[in-house]
Amino acid sequence: MKRLLNSTVAVLLLTGAAGYANDSVLAETAKPEQWAIQMGNYANTRYSELDQINRDNVGDLRVAWTFSTGVLRGHEGGPLVIGDVMYVHTPFPNNIFALDLANDGKILWRYEPQQDPEVIAVMCCDTVYRGVAYADGLILSHQADTTLVALDAKTGEVKWQVKTGDPAIGETNTATVLPVKDKVIVGVSGGEYGVRGRVTAYSLADGKELWKAYSTGPDEEMLVDPEKTTHLGKPIGKDSSLNSWEGDQWKIGGGTTWGWYSYDPDLNLIYYGTGNPSTWNPSQRPGDNKWSMTIMARDADTGMAKWFYQMTPHDEWDFDGVNEMILTDQEIDGQPRKLLTHFDRNGLAYTLDRESGELLVAEKYDPAVNWTTGVDMDPNSETYGRPAVVAEFSTAQNGEDENTTGICPAALGTKDQQPAAYSPKTQTFYVPTNHVCMDYEPFRVAYTAGQPYVGATLSMYPAPESHGGMGNFIAWDNVEGKIKWSLPEKFSVWSGALATAGDVVFYGTLEGFLKAVDAETGKELYKFKTPSGIIGNVMTYVHGGKQYIGVLSGVGGWAGIGLAAGLTNPNEGLGAVGGYAALSDYTELGGQLTVFELPGEASASAEPEAEPAPAEGGTSG
Repeated sequence: MKRLLNSTVAVLLLTGAAGYANDSVLAETAKPEQWAIQMGNYANTRYSELDQINRDNVGDLRVAWTFSTGVLRGHEGGPLVIGDVMYVHTPFPNNIFALDLANDGKILWRYEPQQDPEVIAVMCCDTVYRGVAYADGLILSHQADTTLVALDAKTGEVKWQVKTGDPAIGETNTATVLPVKDKVIVGVSGGEYGVRGRVTAYSLADGKELWKAYSTGPDEEMLVDPEKTTHLGKPIGKDSSLNSWEGDQWKIGGGTTWGWYSYDPDLNLIYYGTGNPSTWNPSQRPGDNKWSMTIMARDADTGMAKWFYQMTPHDEWDFDGVNEMILTDQEIDGQPRKLLTHFDRNGLAYTLDRESGELLVAEKYDPAVNWTTGVDMDPNSETYGRPAVVAEFSTAQNGEDENTTGICPAALGTKDQQPAAYSPKTQTFYVPTNHVCMDYEPFRVAYTAGQPYVGATLSMYPAPESHGGMGNFIAWDNVEGKIKWSLPEKFSVWSGALATAGDVVFYGTLEGFLKAVDAETGKELYKFKTPSGIIGNVMTYVHGGKQYIGVLSGVGGWAGIGLAAGLTNPNEGLGAVGGYAALSDYTELGGQLTVFELPGEASASAEPEAEPAPAEGGTSG
């Protein structure tokens, strides 16, 4: 097994190539006292260099202040902090508040967009929103109805706005955007409505469309070069997507792009994943259904694809590939490598060379995963890079109108969008996971624009013969492909993790607990129950010389859809309502930001002394 040889190799924190990336984003994320982008930095590590709160004193945390969002349903994402201002968002209707941290959180301005509530009916899995972005003095928000709006960060004034999709045909948005250089990178939701996935770059200056890259279809519309765009080191060839679909099915083929985006300014590449093919009935779409379920690396300037890697060809279980791509610089076999680590819905954790797309590691990160025996890692094999499907759990082989039982993981994956964190101090990834299995019965469905195009009935339940709960919070070695430790949880861990230089890792639970654990051992050091279940992402910042921890609570999302939308039929919520029925015994709806602090006065150690940026790095937010 390949081994990590140098435990001191730092994470790529992406501030050393300011000539390539948006200068304002790099400048603001280089300040550890701020949280200037949803994932902390372009590398998506969710790591902070702040260490005033550490493993020795985190048990003394207390609530510093709270803020009610005034909105129910699921609160994903988290606030940003730029200077003295905190920007807080809500799920639909996607309100935004600018809070003055120097004046007891006074509301400096609020933005309350007027959206047609009919969009709620075509939003899969709750009305969540994963947060605003900041660049060039603008707050960028991509609303549920696909309106992309740029607001003046100081006043809240609308500078420009543009419609990126059409809810009438099922196109909506739940994801944040990524500002890169002079562009804003935007995706689309709607795989359960036959939406054709794409990523679009808009001008940061005025919202003008600059390029668009589809997930499926003709080469020119996908922005691929058949001879230069590669898959596992080989050119993808002409019409690679068209040849993997029957007829014109690619036009309603899914592959939507509602997850997270990362960026390497040295390579000038953006990375993201594509979602499930439409429909969920695999019998209706023979072939590999390229390029759904795919990690994509694209040139930020042109959108042209450098490489792809399809993780789940001909998906049979709704294992969207949209989860975050985490970028690190580490050594393998004594050689420095630019790595990309991805925890996929399908239960496999992948480590790739992010420059070439070479597949280095593909291992299960939950022992319950049973739909595959593993990925073929032999480059000389005809099935290189493909997962070997276990016939018993193949919904395609078992056929339409047949209920395939005991599939692990469930459709919501061993991990959904809830982002992991990475600490360069421990060389470890900290991963919120689902420990859930399912029964899956596909059926034939016809496509009608704007109507659900699912074609499967699901039921979900805890992984059998395990600890009885529906989640684990794990520590993962991305080079060895092994779990270092695992903490069982009653429900899925649907909160984004935060790792800090204080050797503490934070995450939230669906019951509503904020938890702090030791980064080395996983020992629980602190917990506090907030007013509602946590599906938001933990963040940290400094104000007045004091470090704070912040998290949104507000139960919902796919796991909490029963509570969020008042659903009771066990098969509703694409199977999640029955699986999480007990959640109502532990929490209730309500959107709130809770901010934590240590007792006493501010400490000078809250803001690390600035160091010269390394060749490729700097600091996270």
